[in-house]
Amino acid sequence: MEMNQYMSMFIDESNDHLQALNENMLRLEQTPEDIGIVQVIFRSAHTLKGMSATMGFEDLASLTHEMENVLDLVRNEKLSMNGHIFDTLFKCLDALEAMVQDVINGGTGKGDVDDLVQRLKAIVKGDVGGDASISSDADQDLPASLILDQYQMSILGQSIEAGHLAYYIEVKVRDDCLLKAARAYMVFDVLERNGEVVKSYPSVQEIEQEQFDRSFSVYYITQTPGETLQDQLSRVSEIESVTMNAVDKASLEEMEKARGASDQKAAVKETAAAAAPAIPNAPAAPAAPAADKPAARTAPAAASSGGAAPRTIRVDIERLDSLMNLFSEMLIDRVRLEQLASEIRRNDLSETVEHMARVSADLQNIVLKLRMVPVESVFNRFPRMVRDLAKSLDKKVDLVIVGAETELDRTVIDEIGDPLVHLIRNSVDHGVESIADRVGAGKSETGTVVLRAFHSGNHVFIEIEDDGKGINRPKVLETAIKRGVVTPEDAKKLSDDEINMLLFAPGFSTADVVSDISGRGVGLDVVKSKITSLGGNVTVQSEPGSGTKFSIQLPLTLSIIAAMLIKLGSEKYAFPLSSIVETGALKRTDIRTLHGNRMVDYRQSIIPVISLAELVESPDYRDDEETETEMLVIRKGDKLAAILVDEFIGQSEIVLKPLGKYLSGHRSVVSGATILGDGQVALIVDPNTIIK
Repeated sequence: MEMNQYMSMFIDESNDHLQALNENMLRLEQTPEDIGIVQVIFRSAHTLKGMSATMGFEDLASLTHEMENVLDLVRNEKLSMNGHIFDTLFKCLDALEAMVQDVINGGTGKGDVDDLVQRLKAIVKGDVGGDASISSDADQDLPASLILDQYQMSILGQSIEAGHLAYYIEVKVRDDCLLKAARAYMVFDVLERNGEVVKSYPSVQEIEQEQFDRSFSVYYITQTPGETLQDQLSRVSEIESVTMNAVDKASLEEMEKARGASDQKAAVKETAAAAAPAIPNAPAAPAAPAADKPAARTAPAAASSGGAAPRTIRVDIERLDSLMNLFSEMLIDRVRLEQLASEIRRNDLSETVEHMARVSADLQNIVLKLRMVPVESVFNRFPRMVRDLAKSLDKKVDLVIVGAETELDRTVIDEIGDPLVHLIRNSVDHGVESIADRVGAGKSETGTVVLRAFHSGNHVFIEIEDDGKGINRPKVLETAIKRGVVTPEDAKKLSDDEINMLLFAPGFSTADVVSDISGRGVGLDVVKSKITSLGGNVTVQSEPGSGTKFSIQLPLTLSIIAAMLIKLGSEKYAFPLSSIVETGALKRTDIRTLHGNRMVDYRQSIIPVISLAELVESPDYRDDEETETEMLVIRKGDKLAAILVDEFIGQSEIVLKPLGKYLSGHRSVVSGATILGDGQVALIVDPNTIIK
């Protein structure tokens, strides 16, 4: 495997682990006593450290190593979490993300982590700030997971009475050991040749799967003298140290007392765990607190092992793009074959083409699904962002995510992240009030921002809704007039919804103070332009005192769409079916002129009439010369328009092809092109650009 393939694997897996670390840290902040979450965080940090060290990124490795030291104290219940520790660990995650991003951009992955390393070391030494505390020496004798059950205690006691030697042995492998499981196997081989292992921590199975850090421990019975046994164990290569402590009757009595206390503690934790919500897909904790009380610690493992783990592979997005392009060519050929079969009219040819059409339709579904990605991959970054924003603004904000499993085309997913960041930051900063203002308005101290995604037809809708103060429309109007966005005369005619949409005007901002969060004069126009470029649109609704909702409509996919094909003289055009409300015939006498604009009655309302021939400057078709013409009624949001066309060809699935620099003069109307079954090119009209 080439080095760049290793690098690609490192980048992909590092991003996965960093995302998992952020998510689990947020969960742990809600339930700081949940050791199971700490175990998951520790493993992610440990894996990230190992990968970074292997690739030679020393700053990444050193920072994650110090994070491990803190997490190790927490998971062994020697350290309690507090706000200072959470803030420090979150800052560490930010630094790790910055270093990984540097690697992605071709850098060395170095970062100034000395300050963070020193802060982590101070926490390990006991300088943790606030109310966190390190347990006293009396509590540090043994982790709960090493306390023996009654049966194991009995075996040790009987063996000691029979003259056998009993030991508690801790083995530590070297930090640079590459095959820890192999070294552990060699250690157990020595132990089993000389005696019997009563209990190991982690379990033997976990050790074989290399699910341990640098050390593991065993209770052990033997007749071999301790010095001889220690010498044999120390000869195993890449073993840093072997610590042996003799176990006698007095030790067993102390352990019996500790076991009773642990059972009580485990029972309390088990009750709490039963009341708390389960952690989805959380890996199992390393070991049960006691052999006869396995339920509390092993519950996550049982949940995750209920079904077979999904089998996945990573595929470069460029390969999927190539597959889509090849399939697009096949789809064009399929349409051509269907047309030829209808002309030639041979039964065997028609049957073969019909079968190919069914197979290619199934293939089309699979290809499109391969490109579909849950919006969860974008949404997952926002809980951490909202937490940090709320803290910096001294607000309390809950982010509620709904419909994260909704799928979108990978191309759209890659582009939608930045607009959502802008809208969510806007909701937290401008929408949700300060704690004092919320209390004064009779609301709860904690504001809520809902991030929602759902399917509707051939579109995906993403909504950002807050329960804040709503849009101050008089101030928006005043600012728009002052900035020359609208004239005072036009401002009087605007509806509430139209005033809300002024927020998307270029350079519009109502912020009184310029901050790092929002209000830099780069308003929501960047959001609108990005969403429009994706073939979508954005609307906003607001109630003063109740909150604001931004709604983004996006196409399900940007590659293959259902369309209505029409003729305009010798030329053919395609309209996306999702934008068409109705088709019909229109007489010239039905068209009225109001204030210079052509209008027509449509289902008890009046809608504008637009000539496609004029928009695209058709060379051989003029609809004003026709006494009767066909029309398409198209929709953009709640606005309708009638488009005059020459003739309907019919519905078809078409493949979108970009135009590049061609037809730059018509780019505002034409969004792309497609190749039809007869080999002709049809231009694809973007209805969103026709209705203003």
